[in-house]
Amino acid sequence: MLEALKKRVYDANMALVKYNLIIFTWGNVSEYDVETGLVGIKPSGVAYDQLKPEDIVLVNLEGEVVEGHYKPSSDTPTHVEIYKHFKSVRGVVHTHSPWATSFAQARKPIKALGTTHADYFYGDIPCTRPMTAAEIADEYEKNTGKVIVETFEAIDPNEIPGVLVNEHGPFAWGKSPEDAVHNAVVMEEVAKMAYRTQMLLASEMNSTLQKELLDKHFLRKHGKNAYYGQK
Repeated sequence: MLEALKKRVYDANMALVKYNLIIFTWGNVSEYDVETGLVGIKPSGVAYDQLKPEDIVLVNLEGEVVEGHYKPSSDTPTHVEIYKHFKSVRGVVHTHSPWATSFAQARKPIKALGTTHADYFYGDIPCTRPMTAAEIADEYEKNTGKVIVETFEAIDPNEIPGVLVNEHGPFAWGKSPEDAVHNAVVMEEVAKMAYRTQMLLASEMNSTLQKELLDKHFLRKHGKNAYYGQK
């Protein structure tokens, strides 16, 4: 079972390379396995072309290493906070993909401007508030997770499966690590589209997606009467 968990997390991490979401070691994927209560995550600073399934580190929900010969990702406390508070999430992705990160660095949400966005995100993808000096100085990565959770106090994380951490970069999540990677890829693409759209709109920045189209495209996939795809 644990070897299968490691292989899934390895495959999801390698998908970040496949979809051009990362360079060097700028990203990580994890999975929370409910049966064992363990999180599998990429080891810190290990190059993707050297990564092997057996290198995936297993930690508990306190972030303590249970199995592994490497240190886990430095972002592990952030992943753990997400799993603790977003109960349906089973996979988390963090990258520094350039389009989404550009919005994070600008401290701006990715606005819902078209139907591509609405197919996956039921509204704007939010940007967290700036962290305080104290939050950065002590338990920075854990506090990053707490700020993400705080941002979703009035937002359903299942309807908007991603966030921009202020001046940092995107996190995405899903019902599996593969699903989380999928959402991360989509977030990067809609960030690119949103930037280009906003440049074209120029002085018409109040434009937003028609509510009926937002509802139609999200709910046809995710609503109680969803009809998209195969049964």
